[in-house]
Amino acid sequence: MSKIIKRAEGRLQNQLRKINITPQVSEYAEGSALIEFGKTKVLCTATFESKAPSWLIGTGSGWVTAEYGMLPRSTHTRIKRDKALTGGRTQEISRLIGRSLRSAVDLTVLNEKQIIVDCDVITADGGTRTAAVTGGFIALALALKKLQGLNEIKALGLKHYVSAISVGLWESVPLIDLDYEEDSEIGTDMNFVMNNKNEFIEVQGTAEEGTFSRAQLFSMMEIAEGGCKELFVNQEKIIGSFFPLNL
Repeated sequence: MSKIIKRAEGRLQNQLRKINITPQVSEYAEGSALIEFGKTKVLCTATFESKAPSWLIGTGSGWVTAEYGMLPRSTHTRIKRDKALTGGRTQEISRLIGRSLRSAVDLTVLNEKQIIVDCDVITADGGTRTAAVTGGFIALALALKKLQGLNEIKALGLKHYVSAISVGLWESVPLIDLDYEEDSEIGTDMNFVMNNKNEFIEVQGTAEEGTFSRAQLFSMMEIAEGGCKELFVNQEKIIGSFFPLNL
């Protein structure tokens, strides 16, 4: 339990880092947001394209996809640019973000057009993928609102909110929103993506050392639910005027 007391900034086991979301930070993107989970900072931009992927031609459905990347000095040492997005981790996270955001949109509203959400990590201190999902949803929502105002789409098309949070186990005790130091020391860690209907969109988890029980999994799920609800409230401060939160 002493490790819990010594969490950075004295955080409790169920306490998120300081969350800050700055909307519309990009001059040219249809929607954008800079999201900060403590020291972790991710720039999310949403781009509208008038042509959807070829496999959707004739279906009447549009598409939402995502690309994730880390800037060279987003970490303690420089990392190489992943120009082709071929890295396994990069692809995995990009697909996670895309799946998560698509779940929130009625794709027929896009009518064979697409939105690409780019999530670029400026500073990485743990939880970059969960910050990307949470901020990516804001950028997507702002883009849809703008497109509706421009009559590019006939309806907003949003079905629900989406947020994500990480949870780890330290000596059988769940800790939410892990920073880099905690993540590197904890054997079991998971990422939860949820909507504001209290439903899980995606769950990713692994026990790198040992195993975890069903009871421990449920305890991580419960603490994740509380964290995602708090993130929804932060998101509503940005988009609530045109898409009110219903909890």
